[in-house]
Amino acid sequence: MEIKRNVLLNPGPATTTDTVKLAQVVPDICPREEEFGAVMEFISKGLTEFVGSLQEYTTVLFGGSGTAAVEAMISSVVGEGTLVIINNGAYGKRMCEIAEAYDISFIEFKSSNVEAINLSKLEEIIKNQGGKVTHLAVVHHETTTGLLNDIKSLGELCRQQGIEMLVDAMSSYAGIPIDMKDMNISYLASSSNKCIQGMAGISFVVANIRSLINIKNNKPRNLYLNLYKQYEYFIKNYQMRFTPPVQVLYALKQAIVETQKETIEERHKRYVKSCDTLLEGLDRLNLTYLVKPECHSKLITSIIEPENPKYNFDDMHDYLYDRGFTIYPGKISSANTFRIANIGQIDYKDMENFIKALEEYLNRKTC
Repeated sequence: MEIKRNVLLNPGPATTTDTVKLAQVVPDICPREEEFGAVMEFISKGLTEFVGSLQEYTTVLFGGSGTAAVEAMISSVVGEGTLVIINNGAYGKRMCEIAEAYDISFIEFKSSNVEAINLSKLEEIIKNQGGKVTHLAVVHHETTTGLLNDIKSLGELCRQQGIEMLVDAMSSYAGIPIDMKDMNISYLASSSNKCIQGMAGISFVVANIRSLINIKNNKPRNLYLNLYKQYEYFIKNYQMRFTPPVQVLYALKQAIVETQKETIEERHKRYVKSCDTLLEGLDRLNLTYLVKPECHSKLITSIIEPENPKYNFDDMHDYLYDRGFTIYPGKISSANTFRIANIGQIDYKDMENFIKALEEYLNRKTC
């Protein structure tokens, strides 16, 4: 079966292999069957082992987009204490919106969306709360701009202050090596459709088991997204409490198998090579990007739009889309940008072809 290949340069869902797509074509099965429980057990353990040991960590699965996992994490974990949320992009802002919706006590720490976090200032704010701060939440890779936050340093700060760290690793998990124990991450949220290279529809939280058990008596703020209840039910029979997206889970199982074969380290190298190819092309085309190399994730690049009266993003999008490339608009108000992601099942040759198509478009606009 031949499947048309589109090169998705948007920051997720990402381009997938045909084997992941075709893994969804399976006989109908009741998700309460033991056979399907074995599929979810494989997925939960496989996702955990990419970032931590099965003795210390576990993965809790939800049907839903990545935001579902972030909402489950924030609404379930933070009890009567205060949460500090680092806001240096659209997704840090979204965590603030979640905390506000649940009436959680939180402090918004605003930081640049293109530069490193000021750790000294952050530490000062935490200390000034007189021990009220119990948790810190941060986006690992802020896909608004391609900024990569220094999670290890933040984890060390949390260790020193005796607080737990919650990480939105939506677009870094499986694309950048992560060691939850070494980085002192208590909870990590991600989804099936970005660097793990599965299909959209599943989100998950990888949690330190000891920390997870400690939230057992937190007053529930919701039903579907209750992290501990989902964990408690899952460990009994490897089932979700509510109907899961069956076919998408089969695709995720295949994506895990392919990730295990490639390894996170080699996938990261592939992504970096694609990004380096992109950046070299941008330099040749005299296009600039927002995030400096020392803070750049090498997964997503926010590019400043050309200063050309004939330039129009929608027009460029359609030109590139007709040639098999999907691009994404910018998401910050301080500059006119568009974003190019180099995650998913693509490589540097795809990026070379993209740069060629982009150059053709820009040349048309200067004639």
